[in-house]
Amino acid sequence: MSEITQSVDVAVPVSVAYNQWTQFERLPQFMDGVDAVEQLDETHLRWTIRIGMTARTFTATITEQHPDQRIAWRSDGTVRHAGIITFHRLDDTHCRVTARMDIDPVTVTETVADKTGILARRIAKDLERFKDCVEARGSTSGAWRGEVDPPDSGPSAHRGPR
Repeated sequence: MSEITQSVDVAVPVSVAYNQWTQFERLPQFMDGVDAVEQLDETHLRWTIRIGMTARTFTATITEQHPDQRIAWRSDGTVRHAGIITFHRLDDTHCRVTARMDIDPVTVTETVADKTGILARRIAKDLERFKDCVEARGSTSGAWRGEVDPPDSGPSAHRGPR
């Protein structure tokens, strides 16, 4: 399994960056190789992705979510990856968004993309596109301020509509 970590500094308040990221169905607007994200419920997303000529659909479970701080997930099924997006306040109008992903390539194409750094560069470029998108907009297209507690910390608390 490979670990990829990339960060970008964004010229918006941390709440604006976080709120925009929670609009999961809009992730394909700035994520290369993500064809669609469908929100199934508060903690489940169906992703359609492609790497080269390889396309696949999988479900991911949000395992932790805390407003203005972090969103963590793990994939379900044969696509094996997990990750966390963290949001760090730098000052009132700037924040740092960091993506850390643990990826276990399954196909030859995925393995080559991982070993040659293509996946790391793709994630870095995705973060840059997110930065451009959210800075140009200046506000969010929606928000979800609810919480999802990690599985080992007791019952999840879900509050508020997305």
